Amino acid sequence: MGWKVLFTDHVFPSIEPVQDELDRIGAELVVAAGDREAVARAAADADAVLNTYFPLDAELIERMGRCRIIARLGIGVDNVDVATAERRGIWVTNVPDYCIDEVADHTLALVLALLRKLTVLDALTRAGRWTFEPARPIPRLANLVLGLVGFGQIGRRVCQKSKAFGLHVLAYDPYVNPFAIREAGAAPADLDSLLASSDVVSIHVPLTAQTRHLLDRERIARMKPGAYLVNTSRGGIVDEAALREALDRGHLAGAALDVLEHEGAHWESPVRGHERVILTPHVAFYSEASVEELQRKAARQVVAVLSGAAPQHPVNRPAMAG
Repeated sequence: MGWKVLFTDHVFPSIEPVQDELDRIGAELVVAAGDREAVARAAADADAVLNTYFPLDAELIERMGRCRIIARLGIGVDNVDVATAERRGIWVTNVPDYCIDEVADHTLALVLALLRKLTVLDALTRAGRWTFEPARPIPRLANLVLGLVGFGQIGRRVCQKSKAFGLHVLAYDPYVNPFAIREAGAAPADLDSLLASSDVVSIHVPLTAQTRHLLDRERIARMKPGAYLVNTSRGGIVDEAALREALDRGHLAGAALDVLEHEGAHWESPVRGHERVILTPHVAFYSEASVEELQRKAARQVVAVLSGAAPQHPVNRPAMAG
């Protein structure tokens, strides 16, 4: 049968790994080009949809007449209306295990850059000033507490790797047994205690209705004076206006964000240009190896569903599927 698979959007130098997997069932891969209406027209008769960042809301999903699976190339599914897909009998899948080391490494790179004042020192040296005085104080890492908000696969890997630097780790995750947190090398804590005790707070939770602006003005105010905030999860978890206020009044010493609430070509943020903020362009997931793994694992779930099997990583249970 001639399957049609739509790729709504991607940011990859090559999508050859996706094509390789779809070739196993002779599926035609169509890459969308254009605006929302162009995507909607292409999706109308697609048997499967591969999706990266393009927002798939209820109205778009309702127009998918033949779709059996929406396979998100990533961990989060906050840009897909999962409930509508489930009601329509469409599987929604993610790839929860493809960039664990990359995101953990990027998180710790941001932590180290903040604590060791690398951007400040780089700017001073580039300007011809052979001094570290403006970067002081610089703390000893082994005396500091790293607080992890979220203790899934990435949070655990950050915990594991941070031990090499002597950091003491606290972890908050209401969905993880405290015994499992201790077994992984962290001390369990409630959110308020973690915020008050941590020298660095690092975010590792998905973006949901419950976690949107989890770090709001009130919770940021509860953070330890002089602490740092790191976010490599989703931008919507942090209220960036409240973060800017905390930085401006000196309550927080700095922040490092790989994700922002508004991303893309015309991105903007209240913390843009702040001298004590490090920004990277949603790149924590990236390595050549992780991107190939991501594409193959997402495409294999499409192949499984179109072949009559259940996907490996479903995030819903559509009653009509299969």
